[in-house]
Amino acid sequence: MTPAASIWLVLLLAAVLANLPFFSERLFAVGPRRTTRTVSWRLLELMLYTAVVTGVGRWLEGRGGQMAEQGWQFYAVLVCVMLTLAFPGFVWRHLRRKH
Repeated sequence: MTPAASIWLVLLLAAVLANLPFFSERLFAVGPRRTTRTVSWRLLELMLYTAVVTGVGRWLEGRGGQMAEQGWQFYAVLVCVMLTLAFPGFVWRHLRRKH
């Protein structure tokens, strides 16, 4: 896999996983169906999906060559990116007008 394809794969995975908690009523998209879930459950899922994206990114980076050491700044930016990518799902779930 080329480095550019790896980058696009991680970005696509991040966009899908960031919105998944807001488009599904199931826990982690495969668990038991709940009638309503609170925002805290959705944010917990988002943080776990952020860890999955980080793991896939680190794995692809390791396959492509030497892994760079990441500081706290990298993870702070990653959380901000995941929150930004989750915004469409949040709007769809909580802010759209229900008829």
